[in-house]
Amino acid sequence: MKIKSKKILLFLLITALALTLTACGGDQTQNDSAESLPDEINFGILRVPNDQTIAIAEGFFDDYFTERGIEVNTRVFDSGVEANQALASGSIDFATMGNTNAITALARDLNVELIWIHEVLGENEALAVKNGSGIEEVEDLVGKRIAVPFASTAHYILLNVLKEAGIEEDVQLLDMQTAEIVAAWERGDVKAAYTWQPTLAQLLKNGYTLTDSKEMADKGYITANVDVVRKKFSENYPELVADFISALNQAGNIYRNDPEKAAKIAGDKLGLETEVALHQMQGTTWKTREELLSSDFFGTVDEPGKFAEIMKDTSDFLQAQGSIEESPSQAAFNEYVNPEYIKMSLENDQTNY
Repeated sequence: MKIKSKKILLFLLITALALTLTACGGDQTQNDSAESLPDEINFGILRVPNDQTIAIAEGFFDDYFTERGIEVNTRVFDSGVEANQALASGSIDFATMGNTNAITALARDLNVELIWIHEVLGENEALAVKNGSGIEEVEDLVGKRIAVPFASTAHYILLNVLKEAGIEEDVQLLDMQTAEIVAAWERGDVKAAYTWQPTLAQLLKNGYTLTDSKEMADKGYITANVDVVRKKFSENYPELVADFISALNQAGNIYRNDPEKAAKIAGDKLGLETEVALHQMQGTTWKTREELLSSDFFGTVDEPGKFAEIMKDTSDFLQAQGSIEESPSQAAFNEYVNPEYIKMSLENDQTNY
């Protein structure tokens, strides 16, 4: 009896210890699975009056990130080329750029994914020529020098403008950043340039437009400013990526509901007159989350939208022009243009409503 009692007591002690260890192990698993937050989040931005500029000015990113103890840092880039360099070094998590540079990011295996379209480009990007240049139509550019930031949306559209006119071999293209274009224009070194706002407005003070990205979009050459995120960040913090999109959506709603109010916010942030900012904003098209999830743009994971096809077509063109060495496959673009974070943002807002 005593031996049996001791065995029963030992069994009970072992069972109790096992239960205790299981409980502790369960707590540890739960703690390990809980999402930790990064100390900081780094945005690469363009100085344009878009949804991101409004979100920064209105403190929407602070609402989603700063109040949760995440430091928000922004770095301004003159072009997507610089942003891609920062992505490659890991010094930024998100970057705004033209979709042509987003293609370069994929072609260079920078391990990023495309998560948002800030605006579809239109009249805010144009081919400007100088007053008194004698250039009245595209064909008059034969023998002329044209400034443009290489590997940009402007570069892509300009190449197609010249190709359609049959003069792509008869002009000299100069690779210049926007500030360099203005300086060269003022010195008289160039009399034609394809660039975007606000640089475009500076050129048009002493010039006029031959064609723009809206006219070319109507012909099927669609360009856009997009946002990409490093996969290392998005895989670790998918909810933060969705929150980023929710903040942009809030900013976009201000523009959709009250364009002048949005223009004043963006203009004040960028040092532009409200009328100037509004004109630049109206030269683009801002899409809602619902519109971006349609078949015309992102579509779904199972049925990718047309934007992935546009990216592939543009990529093939850039490869033919020598801008990239190899054009990624359509399957790669289908995976690259990721609708999941927009979908998550919508679902989160519907749950919190």
